[in-house]
Amino acid sequence: MNKVLLKQLVIRLFGLLFLVNSAYADSNVINIQIQKGRFSPSEINIAADTKVQLIIENLDDTPEEFESYDLNREVFINPNSKASFYIGPLSPGVYKFEGEFSPQTAQGVVRVK
Repeated sequence: MNKVLLKQLVIRLFGLLFLVNSAYADSNVINIQIQKGRFSPSEINIAADTKVQLIIENLDDTPEEFESYDLNREVFINPNSKASFYIGPLSPGVYKFEGEFSPQTAQGVVRVK
């Protein structure tokens, strides 16, 4: 194999590895919206022993606080803004979360399988 073909092959291989790695990283990001005092989605499913980034976008004109004793997280989200944080790796189970300022409506769970 000549050097030009080998170089092209190596470049394509690195490009493919980059795409695979990027796709894998994106699968570990979960977006949640807060709107009208509710989380959407309100149920999240993740694999056990996986670290996941949660990005919470507050679409309301009032602040909210993502709170979970089960996940040991308390994150304030300003109105019309985003906050991000990591959870996991977690053992299989169900982990509850709620909005501290809207506890009657802003409720959800993380299901870990």
